[in-house]
Amino acid sequence: MTLQWSAVAFFLYAEVAVNLILCIPFISARRWRLLFSWRLWNWLSPYWNKCFFTMIMVLIVLFLDAVREVQKYSGPEPTQDANVNPTLYDHIHMKLFRAQRNLYLSGFSLFLWLITRRVVTLLNQVAAASENSAALQEQVERAITEARRHQDDNRRLKETVVEEEKSMSAKNHQLKLEVEKLAGDLQTAEKDLHQSHAEVEAMKRQSKGLAQEYDRLLREHHQLQNLQCSNNKKEQ
Repeated sequence: MTLQWSAVAFFLYAEVAVNLILCIPFISARRWRLLFSWRLWNWLSPYWNKCFFTMIMVLIVLFLDAVREVQKYSGPEPTQDANVNPTLYDHIHMKLFRAQRNLYLSGFSLFLWLITRRVVTLLNQVAAASENSAALQEQVERAITEARRHQDDNRRLKETVVEEEKSMSAKNHQLKLEVEKLAGDLQTAEKDLHQSHAEVEAMKRQSKGLAQEYDRLLREHHQLQNLQCSNNKKEQ
């Protein structure tokens, strides 16, 4: 096996090993995402696409070369020459075997190279989807907790409003009773006030009559005094 096909075989074995490791069931996609987020991969990420497409081109060239070799040694001309010389027949079959081997090596290497990239992409997508689903689940749980807290707050608020309404109705009833009591007291006070005014008016009239009687008596007293004085003068 030449050096290039030895390198292709080693690359194929490495791809098989990498794919087997990536398919290990007890290593989750999140762990692979953490591994792919190392600084080394971040440093290599600008060159990753170039390396990927370069390897694809190399493997395609090797695959086409292997196809050409297979067609070359499986055609009718080498077979006719091999029928003449038995040693050449074995040599041609050996070349055909090597060409077919190289075809399988390059083909499977190309196929596994595409599969490896797809597996890595799917692992990253699964890890991202898992993280998003975990974040969404956390948001949903947070929203449910918040909704339950709001429901409890609304229930307590309703209970508080009902209690306040009951207390306000009791206060309003008490105030109504007090207003009715005050209205009764006011009516009583108005009656007392009217009675007081009537008594004052009666006292005024009585005092006026007493004043008139006093004036009359005073005049009569003056008249008696004047009459007594005139009698005394006559007697003298």
